[in-house]
Amino acid sequence: MPWDEWSYPVSMRRLAPPTRAKAIEIANALLGEGMDEGRAIRIAIARAKAWALRRGLPTRLDRADAGAWGSTARWLARPPVTRGSLSLKRRRPKR
Repeated sequence: MPWDEWSYPVSMRRLAPPTRAKAIEIANALLGEGMDEGRAIRIAIARAKAWALRRGLPTRLDRADAGAWGSTARWLARPPVTRGSLSLKRRRPKR
């Protein structure tokens, strides 16, 4: 399945946009050569990260970078969910 900037594998969602675009380009080329989809994704991400590092570009989209990339990272601004913040059990009231 060829990917584009709006439809890409979940494993590429935390890549910075320039790095993600390169990873998509590489993955599509590998798929065109007949490579397995899972392997193409892993190789594309590794090569795109190396490409970005050689050019001094960010490789990951972190919370510190969220403002630089606009609404793409809006969901990253929320605090992470930790084990203690979600409780699926009902607690008994203390007596």
